Amino acid sequence: MRKNRRISWLLLSLSIPGWAQSDTAALKAILERLERLEQQNRTLTDEVQSLRNQLSARDATTQATPPVVPVEERLAVQETRVEELAQTKVEASQKLPLSLTGMLLFNAYMNGRYNGGNDNPTVASLNPVPRNAGGTFRQTILGLKFQSPRTVFGAEVNGSLYMDFFANLANNVNPDRAISGNLNRLMRLRTATVELDWESTSLLFGQEKPIISPREPMSLSHVGVSPLTNAGNPWLWQPQVRLEQRFRFSATTNLSAQIGVFQTAEASQNVSEALAATLESSRPALQGRFALRHEIGEDRHIEIAPSFHTSSTHVAGTSVPSRVYSIDWSIAPLPKLGFTGMFYGGQNTANLGTLRPGFTVLGPGRVIATHSLGGWAQISYAATQRVTLNIFGGQHDDRDSDLRANAIGKNFAYAGNALYRIAPNVIFAFEVMQLRTNYVGAGRRLNNHYDLALAYQF
Repeated sequence: MRKNRRISWLLLSLSIPGWAQSDTAALKAILERLERLEQQNRTLTDEVQSLRNQLSARDATTQATPPVVPVEERLAVQETRVEELAQTKVEASQKLPLSLTGMLLFNAYMNGRYNGGNDNPTVASLNPVPRNAGGTFRQTILGLKFQSPRTVFGAEVNGSLYMDFFANLANNVNPDRAISGNLNRLMRLRTATVELDWESTSLLFGQEKPIISPREPMSLSHVGVSPLTNAGNPWLWQPQVRLEQRFRFSATTNLSAQIGVFQTAEASQNVSEALAATLESSRPALQGRFALRHEIGEDRHIEIAPSFHTSSTHVAGTSVPSRVYSIDWSIAPLPKLGFTGMFYGGQNTANLGTLRPGFTVLGPGRVIATHSLGGWAQISYAATQRVTLNIFGGQHDDRDSDLRANAIGKNFAYAGNALYRIAPNVIFAFEVMQLRTNYVGAGRRLNNHYDLALAYQF
């Protein structure tokens, strides 16, 4: 029995080291496998992160870079655009930038009995005529504007040309430009300018309003002739050369000084047939204007500009002085409210486009100048972004002792209009005007004018 026990213990002793050795080898194998798995996990994690980074970079590139359009499609689009431009472009022979501008204007009007047979009367006629009403596109304006890409003596060069279809207007409005009875000639030159513009100096050659009268009321009823013609607004578009010098005193205050030579329109005077040959049709005049402007704040300002005009009319073997002093203004006390106007006085002013006559011929060598006072004013209120209201009036008053019987001694006009902007470049307007004209020895005549206008600006 004891012998058997000894044999068992001996076998057990011999087997324990074997078991221990076997367990150590197995544990070592397990640890090595775990280490390989951990290494593989780290490698897989790195690869996943790298893949995510690549995907993010590709998404960002795709968002920032538009998709590539095939060359054939791009060429087709470009050809279509070129064809569209070829149909609409205005091209200058000298390859200068040139743009088409203007206003397509339709007017429906109605006048009282003292309209003088005119669509747009500027005075109430002495004798009554039948009332008239109608519609017209004759006040449509076509214009060209250009700007040279090159400088001349360091100055930028720009210019403009504006025409309308008002050439056959009645002879009592703009006689030096009128073409009465000639319906075949419809186009008329309004204004044209070529300007050299330096930093603080400008030189202008062109046909424009008088230097002393740059402003005018806002109206879509009277466009063929300026609003308040014969009622305080000297307006004849005449050839001229003017030099402008600008002085800046501060960030909000500046002075603009203009001086130039203006060609008067002497042919607008009333002269008998016997003396018509003695009248020089145009004369040079010296004009100057000095505008002082102060900016009060955003959309608020005040500008005052005194002016002068001097020339002489040659008629009936004598010289008749033409002397005019004036002052014009633009005042905007509030962003939506504006007050503009002009006042003038002097003698022989009709050669600038005021009421005739500028002088009275008593006989050979005996001519007296007509002394006049006149001016106009307008108040504008921008009620909304689309609606603007304007009220304006003007008067020209000649000294009666300088006139003959039945001549117009005073002409007064006042009007109001409302402009509604249907679209940024489409305007609908309604205007009412009354003319009050006093005739020497014959009394006062009244005429009412009503106008509906639709303007398309381009």
